[in-house]
Amino acid sequence: MTTNSIIQQCLDILKKEDIKHELRLLISPILGMIIYELHPYIYVTVCLIFLIFIMILAILILLIFALRNKNMITKIF
Repeated sequence: MTTNSIIQQCLDILKKEDIKHELRLLISPILGMIIYELHPYIYVTVCLIFLIFIMILAILILLIFALRNKNMITKIF
C-alpha cells in the first residue's frame, strides 16, 4: 500500500458529510476557547494601532506646519 493511497483514503473519509459534522462539533469548542483567550490581546493590538495612527497623523500635521512656516524659521536663524 503506498502513501498516496492512504492519503487518498483519508481524504475520501473526510469528504463524508457526517464526518465533517462531527469534526465541526469537535473543533468548535476548541476554537471558541482560543478566541476567548485572545480577546484581550486583540483589543490591545487594535488600540495600539489606533494610537500609532494618531501619532503619525500628528507628526504629519506638525511637518506640514513646519514646512509652511519655513520662511519664518529662516528669518529667525
